[in-house]
Amino acid sequence: QLQLVESGGGLEQPGGSLRLSCQASKFYLDYRAIGWVRQAPGKEREGGSCISSSDDSTYYLDSVKGRFTISRDDAQRMVYLQMNSLNPQDTAVYYCATEGDRWEAPTPSYYVNSCPNSDFNSWGQGTQVTVSS
Repeated sequence: QLQLVESGGGLEQPGGSLRLSCQASKFYLDYRAIGWVRQAPGKEREGGSCISSSDDSTYYLDSVKGRFTISRDDAQRMVYLQMNSLNPQDTAVYYCATEGDRWEAPTPSYYVNSCPNSDFNSWGQGTQVTVSS
């Protein structure tokens, strides 16, 4: 089973910044899209950001565009989410998620590897982000 481990969440004041990290364990990130999906209390999950591996193209929800930046380092098997200008509406559990359940993509085109079209079916446990004064 693919393992994704998030870190970097916590309590931050409005207007502040946090950087989330996601470590992929026991599999390669190459040739698959990966993203951050968040779930606020009492709300459905929403795909906040996504990055493909083909050309590092990115996708953001309008609510985070211009404030959040997703990046990846496939060699280190890491994905990051830099969150700036945080507001209370950003309070949520943030999940790192990616395509597929194989430790390595059989071919470069095996996965959709496109944002926001890719379906995420491997998930981390989540990290809590709370924005409050």
